[in-house]
Amino acid sequence: MTVGLRLDEAAWGLLHQAIDLYQDNPRAVAQLRHQVARLEQPLRIAVAGPWRSGKSTVLNALMGEEVAPVEGADGVFTWYEDGAQPRATAYPAGQPAQELTVVKSATGMRVDLGWRAGEVRDIVVQWPTRALRQVTLIDTPAVTGTGEQGRLPVMDRVLRDADAVLYLTRDGRDSDLRVLESTRESAVGQAAPVNVIMVLSRADETGGGRIDGLLTARQLARRHHRDPRVGALCVNVVACSGAVGLAGRMLSESDFAALATLAGVPRAELEAHLLSADRFLRGELPVRLDPEVRAALLDRFGLFGIRLAATLVRSGFDSRVKLSAELIRRSGLTELRESMTRCFIDRRDTLKARSALAAVEALLRAEPVRGADELVGTIEQILAGAHEFRELRLLVALRNSRLGFDAELVAEAQRLIGGDGVGLAARLGVEHEATVQRLWEVAADAQWRWRDRAEDPLLSLAQRRGAQVVVRSCEGMLAELAAGGR
Repeated sequence: MTVGLRLDEAAWGLLHQAIDLYQDNPRAVAQLRHQVARLEQPLRIAVAGPWRSGKSTVLNALMGEEVAPVEGADGVFTWYEDGAQPRATAYPAGQPAQELTVVKSATGMRVDLGWRAGEVRDIVVQWPTRALRQVTLIDTPAVTGTGEQGRLPVMDRVLRDADAVLYLTRDGRDSDLRVLESTRESAVGQAAPVNVIMVLSRADETGGGRIDGLLTARQLARRHHRDPRVGALCVNVVACSGAVGLAGRMLSESDFAALATLAGVPRAELEAHLLSADRFLRGELPVRLDPEVRAALLDRFGLFGIRLAATLVRSGFDSRVKLSAELIRRSGLTELRESMTRCFIDRRDTLKARSALAAVEALLRAEPVRGADELVGTIEQILAGAHEFRELRLLVALRNSRLGFDAELVAEAQRLIGGDGVGLAARLGVEHEATVQRLWEVAADAQWRWRDRAEDPLLSLAQRRGAQVVVRSCEGMLAELAAGGR
């Protein structure tokens, strides 16, 4: 929320200025009009990362069904969007679009690519699910190697086509940080790391597969987020085991019955059978469990997931519903979805505007015309004054460190900057039907209280700067009310 022109309004106006500037270039005008249309489309979130970082597994966990990957589609961008019926369309390079055969299963679907994947650039999968009503998820090729001048072709396209990115990494190693650093060359990229969440996506492997490995992974994520180098590259760091999260979301009664049977085996005795996949599949278990059931459990849960689930059943999560909820929570999937909601979905207009500004800037630099320098300067001015970005960075900082504020002040600050919703009533913590007078009184009171904190010399610099962001948000709410908004 800004005092004056909102970021999405500024981006819309700049797009049309650019259209006027390139009116003699039909191809450039088509690109810009495409960006105008994108402003009204669902938020595009790409799931990116190196080979075997678990992109498809995390994507399936987010959707709660086994939909990805499309078999044989290595090197292809696969778009998952909401649709009335399951449908898949391939877009080969230089050829007409082709409908693909979709086979539904009890747990999701399978798509028959039908020809060499090298001919296909994109596949669009329509799948009816609530998870895709507000977003389009993009399963991307592995980030490997570099192209000309050290560029990463996959990430170049990810940043061009997506509004936000879940960047998956096993442990946030230096090579992954260099990938993200290579994407911050433009004015838009350098302005604020507000469209990337780093996901430690193999959290179940942390700590050598011990039961407390997921807790260790969350602690590692918090340490990463406090690292200034990491903080300059992403808006949040979340640890998540996509495998455990997906297993929790798809847990069936038959799965639970098998896990409960295993939980009846003393822990030390069961552990001996979970040292390797071969031992679990072919060993003589002290309880009756058919080989087909064992294989299905291993495929769905993995050894770590079986060990964790059995431990949870013994600890009192003794029904399918209870065990499912606890597996999802422990996996980090709940935290990841909440982070996506607060950082991405609730900030849809901001991220859409950011994508539009990036597209215009790229065009202006690649094909400069008279007046291009002035528009680049305008983009830099818009970004410098984009309060929406400051709100998002403060929101994550409050959740990860509190900045030294007590819990009550943290909760109020989070609410005022949109952490509980970006509408006026949600920000001010009042009933939705509140009168304009009531909204004004609450906003004005909050503004004065947080202005006192912003000017308090006894507070740290970080606290005063955080308070300044809250004050600016309150000013924005008052300006919106003065203009007749609610």
